[in-house]
Amino acid sequence: MRKINNTISAIPATAKDHSGSHINMEPLSVGTDHELDEMLHHSLGGIKTPLRAGAFDASPEEKIRIIASHVEAILHTLGMDLTDESIRETPLRVAKMYVQETFRGLDPANKPGITLFSNVYRYRQMLVEKDITFYSTCEHHLVPIFGKAHVAYFSSGKVIGLSKLNRLVDYYARRPQVQERLTIQIAAALREALETEDVAVMIDSAHLCVASRGIRDVNSTTITTEYCGKFRNMDVRREFLSYIGKDHR
Repeated sequence: MRKINNTISAIPATAKDHSGSHINMEPLSVGTDHELDEMLHHSLGGIKTPLRAGAFDASPEEKIRIIASHVEAILHTLGMDLTDESIRETPLRVAKMYVQETFRGLDPANKPGITLFSNVYRYRQMLVEKDITFYSTCEHHLVPIFGKAHVAYFSSGKVIGLSKLNRLVDYYARRPQVQERLTIQIAAALREALETEDVAVMIDSAHLCVASRGIRDVNSTTITTEYCGKFRNMDVRREFLSYIGKDHR
């Protein structure tokens, strides 16, 4: 596995955007209960998303304004003519996309609400939701990761609405990620939501940091797994793999 850093230390404590506003760039601390709650929210399974202190202080509108100014500066530095009709609004489009779509999973306010139902049918077998399409972003080069997630669980007396499984996957994918962390965060969120240890997650995805740059390998994919509770039993694990078409014995 790749080494995952919990904080970013090689950056100044503060920075200015193009309007002159100060941005707090310090690593996340736990000096207040609110900051502790934020950290724990992003630390499921002991693998946290690297966040600086004050990560949620700015409103979405403020973040869009700041990001748009930086995108404009990047395009200008690259030599693009920002008066051209085709790219005049690109900085704002990119900023809105980042805040409202691509990285919306960074904001705890966007975490999907989970509704559990009594297992009135007394269904005691494995439940599998396979081929959940997701899109994420490699935090090393900020290019797409996309693929399929497969999740499974045994009910502890409660069941979850099926669409919530997809929404949980999407929530943790919609942020700068590494695949290992994404897999563990989804599994931890499922354990918490379903009130059971008996969950499994497999992710099979393509990384454009491999396919579109560097080695430019367009054929390889990366598979990561997290098996908890009953899924550590090899027979149970093989049953899960057979359902998702990965048991090639």
